[in-house]
Amino acid sequence: MSYAPIIGTLGYVLSPDRRFVLMVHRVARPEDQAFGKYNGLGGKMERDEDVAACMKREIREEAGIEVTAMQLRGTISWPGFGKNGEDWFGFIFRIDRFRGTPLAENPEGTLSWIPVDQILDLPLWEGDRYFLPLVFSNDPRQFHGVMPYDNGHPVSWTFHLI
Repeated sequence: MSYAPIIGTLGYVLSPDRRFVLMVHRVARPEDQAFGKYNGLGGKMERDEDVAACMKREIREEAGIEVTAMQLRGTISWPGFGKNGEDWFGFIFRIDRFRGTPLAENPEGTLSWIPVDQILDLPLWEGDRYFLPLVFSNDPRQFHGVMPYDNGHPVSWTFHLI
C-alpha cells in the first residue's frame, strides 16, 4: 500500500530566556478535533514551499511574529492520525528566536506563554507526551519516529536519535 501522508509542521516558540513556550489553547471552534487541547503552532505544507518556509509562514499566520532562528528537532510519521484516519507526517521545530510581539489569540484559540517545565501538565494530544521531552532536550540529536494512531489514540511510539 502506498504512503501519501499529509505533510505538516509543528513549532514550539521559546521565550528569549528559554523558560517559556508559546502554546495555543484550541478553544475557538467546538468542532475542532483538538478542541480544549494546548498545542504548538503549525499546519499543512503548501505545494510551493519547503518545510522551513512552511514553518515560518505558519508561525507568522498563527502568532504574528517573524522567526529569526529555528532548529529542526525531529520528524514524526503519524499513520491514522487524521479525523478520518488520514496519515500525517510532521516536521517538528523549536523556534529559538523571533521578532515581534505574539498575538493574544488567533482563529484557533488563545495564545499564552507556558513554563517549559509545566508543559506536560496541560491537556495535550495524548501522543505529544512522548515526543515533547525530545523537543526541549539539550541533546543536539534529532529524533525521527513513528506513532500510529487508532480511533484518536496512539498505539505505539518508536524513534531513533541521529
